Amino acid sequence: MRAKIVSKAVPGTQFLDPTVLTRIGNLELLASSVVEGFIAGMHSSPFLGLSLDFAAHREYMPGDDIRNVDWKVYARTDRFYIKEYEAETNANVFFALDSSRSMSYGSQGITKLEYAKYLTACLAYLSASQRDRVGAAVFGETLGDYVRPSVRNRRLVLAALDRAEATEAGDLVKPLTQIAESLVRKGIVVLISDLYADPREVIKSLGALRTKGHDVIVFQILDPAEVDFPFDAPRSFEDLETGERLPVTPDDMRDEYMSLLEGHVGELSKLLVDHRIDHELVVTSTPLDAALFQYLSYRGRRLKGKS
Repeated sequence: MRAKIVSKAVPGTQFLDPTVLTRIGNLELLASSVVEGFIAGMHSSPFLGLSLDFAAHREYMPGDDIRNVDWKVYARTDRFYIKEYEAETNANVFFALDSSRSMSYGSQGITKLEYAKYLTACLAYLSASQRDRVGAAVFGETLGDYVRPSVRNRRLVLAALDRAEATEAGDLVKPLTQIAESLVRKGIVVLISDLYADPREVIKSLGALRTKGHDVIVFQILDPAEVDFPFDAPRSFEDLETGERLPVTPDDMRDEYMSLLEGHVGELSKLLVDHRIDHELVVTSTPLDAALFQYLSYRGRRLKGKS
């Protein structure tokens, strides 16, 4: 089983080449430019409206649109109540960014961590624009920067992403367990990682989040060289987590490597889907607008499944 790799961009987007984004120093400017360009390029989308399913009533507040007043409830109670719809209810969207040393790899001008930061920033910007409460944590072997979910914390999230550096060894279990313990309210948790771990450890790491009722989305970020193994000449390969170096003759190893990679990704995808966790494999050559489309498509499927 092999996860799908997205290669096509949504027409009309300004930034199609992820390496172009390395020239933009301001992460908020980058996120707003990509998201606004993406939305402008969508023209008409079933996902941007999210849902019009009735969710709940709340008391009228000054400034509310009187068109949303439920007059039938007013006739029964003599009090003003507003009808809220699914698209208008705020959700907690929490981003867990893996900044372990393996994320520092990049063969084409952009590292996995840089791409992951850009993708996370765009998703956070988009979520905040929809009035969701956004938060984030950056982790390697230990939990680093942590920003609690709030409608006012978008810039704090972007600042934490901007500071992220791939300096620690990888460990999913402990940091994600801490994150699960910290999130009191159910919401959406988005993990962005290369998932260089035993698939069973990945499931163990995410188990506490699923047990607490969170919707979990996993973006697995890989470099094109990790997917295609384009190497020809003999060379030494370094394990970025341990620093160990191993001499390799690519021609002798290519078939075995590709088989191992396909098996790893396939096992991950199956286990995640079996645990009702959405798995998206994204290569760093993938345009960010395509990655956003994956996310919006998933949200559309989620909300449609509720109705």
